[in-house]
Amino acid sequence: MNERSNTILKIVNEVLEESGRSPVCELLDTQHLKVDLDFDSLDLAVLTVKIEAETGIDVFADGIVETVGQICAKLER
Repeated sequence: MNERSNTILKIVNEVLEESGRSPVCELLDTQHLKVDLDFDSLDLAVLTVKIEAETGIDVFADGIVETVGQICAKLER
């Protein structure tokens, strides 16, 4: 797992724990934020703010992001 993946995992787990849910051990590029991780619109907003604070990149700036892989792709640009 590379540094970006570790960052995303850490942030996803922060969002999950802040909303009273259990953290996950790993993330797959194919995981959907809403379907697989059960994120709602508030979770997505918090995720966006945390990712931007950590990386300086707004992953939702140019459209909706639905999967972990899409987040990774935007962070790699």
